[in-house]
Amino acid sequence: MSQPYTEKVMDHFKNPRNVGKLENANAKATEGSPACGDMVSVYLKINDQTKRIDDVTFESYGCASNIATGSIITELAKGKTIEEAKNITWKQAADELGGLPPLKAHCSVLAVEGLRAAIENYEETHGLVKERKATTVEEVRRRLKKVMNPLVGLDLVKTELITGIMVEKGKVTVSVDLPETNQFANTIRQEVIEKIEPLWDVNEVEVRFAG
Repeated sequence: MSQPYTEKVMDHFKNPRNVGKLENANAKATEGSPACGDMVSVYLKINDQTKRIDDVTFESYGCASNIATGSIITELAKGKTIEEAKNITWKQAADELGGLPPLKAHCSVLAVEGLRAAIENYEETHGLVKERKATTVEEVRRRLKKVMNPLVGLDLVKTELITGIMVEKGKVTVSVDLPETNQFANTIRQEVIEKIEPLWDVNEVEVRFAG
């Protein structure tokens, strides 16, 4: 039976480049979840003057395609400006690896989404967002889909832990169907704030737990 992966994919899978948490990162993002089988976190160190990516690392949980794509994406992004890095595509990454199985497209594209989300995180926290739309409940809910429910490894929205979202005069209130005493409550609170606080018109984020 033929090997489904190219030699280059196996090389980046077995010897991934730029792995681990980047301690001096000024942008980061996570896409996917372990419960779905694949997850990628991308960390960036962007030069505030040149807007060039001086360093980039990733952490990955998943299949060979996921890990290899995360590895090659970091290689492609390093040294590029954030505008150049935004244009990196899954096809470009796949071509660099000598091709990827079509069935692995979904898990492999997570690295590209993670890179773009990390750049978006940098732009938001550094006031670089050009088109400023008022924050809506829908936008808050979209961001909460990237906050994991540690109890099951799926996001808060999918596991129906979010019982309410209110956006009013610069304040976002998120209600979570979990006791304040739950061991994961503080972690969830911090991650919710981390995802919502960068929005340009949000001044305060409150996370309310049940009971």
